[in-house]
Amino acid sequence: MATTTEQRNRATAGKKAAATRKRNAARRSQSARQAAATRAEAERTYVEALATQAERAVLIPVGAALVARDSVIESVVETAKGFRTRSGVERELKRFERRGNTARNRAVRQVKRTRTRVERELRQRRTQATRLVKRNRRQVEQQVKRTRRDFERNATNLQNGAEKLVDRVQDQVTTQA
Repeated sequence: MATTTEQRNRATAGKKAAATRKRNAARRSQSARQAAATRAEAERTYVEALATQAERAVLIPVGAALVARDSVIESVVETAKGFRTRSGVERELKRFERRGNTARNRAVRQVKRTRTRVERELRQRRTQATRLVKRNRRQVEQQVKRTRRDFERNATNLQNGAEKLVDRVQDQVTTQA
């Protein structure tokens, strides 16, 4: 009887293990399906993004050209309105003359400002350069003066030392002779 119970327990355990394996396989299969769907969605989204970018690359220059064309047409139409009569032409010419005169005056003022600024900067730099040269010259002259003084002092000390040495040698020679 113990063997029958054991066999029953083994059979039950085997069935449980098989059911667990079956559930795990189903979960893996479902996960694989979800991953594949996610990859497909990502690829589709990537392709759509590329298509959108390509479409923008074509539409932007076309739109810019159309806006520029509209601006030119509007400008020509506005300008042409003033030239329909003789008085209109004279009025427009006077307007153009005033605008040209204003632009010339503005350019002249700007040139004067620029010239003044450049001249000021040049004067400042020249002054700085002059100061720097004077300062460096003073420093060099002081250094030369110090070096000359030190050299003369050392030469005098050397000469005195040599004279003393000669005197000592002469004294030794006379005492030994």
